[in-house]
Amino acid sequence: MPNATTVTARKMQFDGRNSCIITWPEGEPSLAELTESFADLGLRPLTHRPLPPAGGSSGSMHMFTFEPVSFPDTALTKLAAAFDAKAAGETQLDIYSRLIATADVGWREAALIRALCRFLLQADIGFSENYIVDTLEQQPAFVAGLIALFASRFDPITVDRDRTTAAALTAVDTHVDEARTLDQDRILRALRSFVLATLRTNWYQRDDLGRVKPWASFKLDSRLLTATGPVVPFREIYVHARHVEGVHLRSSLVARGGLRWSDRPEDFRTEALSLMKTQSVKNAPIVPGGAKGAFVTIGPGEDRDTAAVRAYSTFVRGILDVTDNIVDGQIVRPPNTIAYDDEDAYLVVAADKGTASFSDTANAIAREYRYWLGDAFASGGSVGYDHKAMGITARGAWVAVRRHFLERDLDVDTDEFDVVGIGDMSGDVFGNGMLLSRSIKLVAAFDHRHIFIDPLPNAERSFVERRRLFDLPRSTWSDYDRELISEGGGVWPRTAKSITLSGPARAALGIDDTTLTPHDLIKAILCAPVDLLWNGGVGTYVRASDESNADAADPANDAVRVAAAALRTTVVGEGGNLGFTQRARIEYATRGGRINADFIDNAAGVATSDLEVNLKISLGTVANDERDTLLSSVTDEVAEAVLRSSRDQTLAISVAERRAPSLLDQHDRLIEDLCATGVLDRHSEVLPDETTLAARAAAGLGLVRPEVAVLVAQSKNILASELLASSVPENVIFSGRLAEYFPESVRNAAGDSLVQHRLGREIAATSIADELVNRLGPGVFYRLEERLGVKSPLGALAYGLVCAVLPTDQLRDDILASGLPASDMLDSMVKLQQLIESEMVWVLRRPGVTRRLAIDSSADIARWRPPVTVLAASDSVQGRIESLFGALGLADAAIQGNTSVELVSKVHHDLARRLDLTSLLVGTGDTASTSHWDMMGCASVHARIGDTFSELVGQVLDNFSDSPEPVSMWLTENSDRASRFTASMSRSRRGGTVDLAHMCAVEAELELLVR
Repeated sequence: MPNATTVTARKMQFDGRNSCIITWPEGEPSLAELTESFADLGLRPLTHRPLPPAGGSSGSMHMFTFEPVSFPDTALTKLAAAFDAKAAGETQLDIYSRLIATADVGWREAALIRALCRFLLQADIGFSENYIVDTLEQQPAFVAGLIALFASRFDPITVDRDRTTAAALTAVDTHVDEARTLDQDRILRALRSFVLATLRTNWYQRDDLGRVKPWASFKLDSRLLTATGPVVPFREIYVHARHVEGVHLRSSLVARGGLRWSDRPEDFRTEALSLMKTQSVKNAPIVPGGAKGAFVTIGPGEDRDTAAVRAYSTFVRGILDVTDNIVDGQIVRPPNTIAYDDEDAYLVVAADKGTASFSDTANAIAREYRYWLGDAFASGGSVGYDHKAMGITARGAWVAVRRHFLERDLDVDTDEFDVVGIGDMSGDVFGNGMLLSRSIKLVAAFDHRHIFIDPLPNAERSFVERRRLFDLPRSTWSDYDRELISEGGGVWPRTAKSITLSGPARAALGIDDTTLTPHDLIKAILCAPVDLLWNGGVGTYVRASDESNADAADPANDAVRVAAAALRTTVVGEGGNLGFTQRARIEYATRGGRINADFIDNAAGVATSDLEVNLKISLGTVANDERDTLLSSVTDEVAEAVLRSSRDQTLAISVAERRAPSLLDQHDRLIEDLCATGVLDRHSEVLPDETTLAARAAAGLGLVRPEVAVLVAQSKNILASELLASSVPENVIFSGRLAEYFPESVRNAAGDSLVQHRLGREIAATSIADELVNRLGPGVFYRLEERLGVKSPLGALAYGLVCAVLPTDQLRDDILASGLPASDMLDSMVKLQQLIESEMVWVLRRPGVTRRLAIDSSADIARWRPPVTVLAASDSVQGRIESLFGALGLADAAIQGNTSVELVSKVHHDLARRLDLTSLLVGTGDTASTSHWDMMGCASVHARIGDTFSELVGQVLDNFSDSPEPVSMWLTENSDRASRFTASMSRSRRGGTVDLAHMCAVEAELELLVR
């Protein structure tokens, strides 16, 4: 028995191998809790006997005996230490604590194994927690070896790290190879891969008092894990503590995304992976790639909100523990941390589900860590942009809704339209969205509490009431004034046993049932025959017909989910995330529905956050008060910049969809290339396979909008990375791109420091890539590389030159302001794309193009712009576009021939008309063909025809430039040859379509004319 006069702490001391003495400072311990702790440590108590307290203490002492154990003596000391640590609140005892004795490891090492195994459960290893621990108990040498491998890699005091690590790895590999079953092998290899995939950890860091941190964080290269799925992050940080568990996933080195309070403790990592994937394509128009964080609270105790803030705070600290900092312009690694990766100092977060009010908390922690981004670490705090007040996410999604209806000749501002929705008026996206038009007739909506039906709403009265609810704090549908609901409508709780529907309600929903359960009524709302389904809520409500509820990965909404084939709405606006599976979107779109994707519709929120961060970085040298005032003053400019990007992107999808049937083969080639380079996976992105593409080609169809949206976003991502790896961001053609990104007042305040912006090159490259794909469509640069052998950076410079000479921005603005019917407007946009690509090809085929573009194209721009301006003189925008095909070649010919561009243009167009070549010369590649190789051949022959025709124009000018009618004079002198050519052209057109064979014949005949 110990000779203690005063008992000051709960303590366990073994008295022999099979008995121990427990000291308790005050009162009596709970025998049930002690027995549970013993069981966690692998001990089975046989007897209990109270002992007199030592030295008159007010506490108590107890002796326990246990069933005989075979633990080594050293393990007994470690068991006692684990009990003491648990009593002191330093650790928890659970099934992992059994490893203390079986593997003879300390309680902290057991906690390390717990963290690793908990991650494997999130990585969907496929085994239960008990099964994993049982397996490890059978492999004590492996457990000890794994801990030794971890220590050799990350303990700062390890001597001769390479040799020690190699020896530890060899020992672990030996134990893995000796595994007796496939299950054992999978578990051991997964744990080994976790340790080897770990790049950094805070395990050996200490707080200001020298204590170990009560949370563990591990930064992983996810590609090195054995337990991976179809979506593999570039990096992830796993944080584990007694009260919180979470992951932060990134798709690229520079990435951003929200941290959400997940309600999915069993698979929050799966939830985060899906959202990171969405975020990756959503972030295509901005600098950072996609990221997403998700955490869950663990254990009872505090009230729900307090527990969430505490868990969030620990999660953020764990993330920052393994993130580099920047001090005085230099990268600083975290203390007591061994890093196996390169510098990594850019980490930003944002609000998400359940964390809308947590940004200030995150920024306070960033200041505590003296993190270089300060309050730019978490956007949207008290000194940032309030997304709900701006309504920016809803306004961005409404841009997509407006585009959908515009292309159906409906004006959402003046034409009334029926809507059903997911959400309520207190919500940011739903509430703001339902206030963006006074013409909305909200027929029905639901959230997690209520179902709302207004069968025949008055648009104006219901708008005013929705505004009242939006302004009412914490409002619900139950606050809706019943006097303002049309006959037969109402509000019902989702807990109701059943709901009886009136005739008007049944008519509005297009159903015959008079009584439905709340779940079935929600299904009816989702499938209502309306103009718009507006998703402003949380959850996945629509799957494809060939998908199961499990494929939707949202068990909470299994009871209300519907198949896409059952939808009767004309348009879907995806203000919320993951409302549809991607297969559901595609199925709905192939049946004629209008839908983009969540990563397109609701991208304005993340774009606003990114702009906020970059503004704060640019104003780093400005005093806080002045900076905050300036940020507030440019709120409207920030919103307009974000919405302009949304408008450009949705228009780009519409134009690409317009061209999709004729470019189907080229889109397929682009998909193959993106898959080959690892940018996307055809299956996970639900892109059509060869059989599906063949069927669409036979039917004259192309990719649908959700598929086009994937190509648009991923094309931007890969193009931005290619431009960033080149000198394009510094090229004089794009010299103003960085400054143009910022509002003028911010540029003035930042001054010369703006060019030193830490993400300046990334901002420029992303902005250029965004414009290129929006203006030219996805796959243009891949097409140019196939045709001309030029890489994307050179193509980007050619684009910049063309747009610096031709008035492409003005033409685009004129098309949008023309008031043309939607179909004619899209056709004009297609023609403008073809014009730009045609002129880019001319530039890229010139000798010495690489040197001319890479060094300085200012001279070419200055020479060509005046004559090109002369050519763009038509009154109509369509006429100006037509007149500019071949403009650079005409301008160059006029300069080289020392003659007027008007004369060159007159001869060119007159001769083309007289020889029946006009349409063929203007065509740029949307020619009907049977294969990729036909398209390549057509493009090559088309270029040669253009060259040969230009040579012919030169001959006419050389010989007859003094004549008032040069072409007539040439035709007179070459009448036989000209007649032969026009006859040949007439014969080639009799079949309707001009294919490769016809073009080859035209080329041959044209060469005869030039001889």
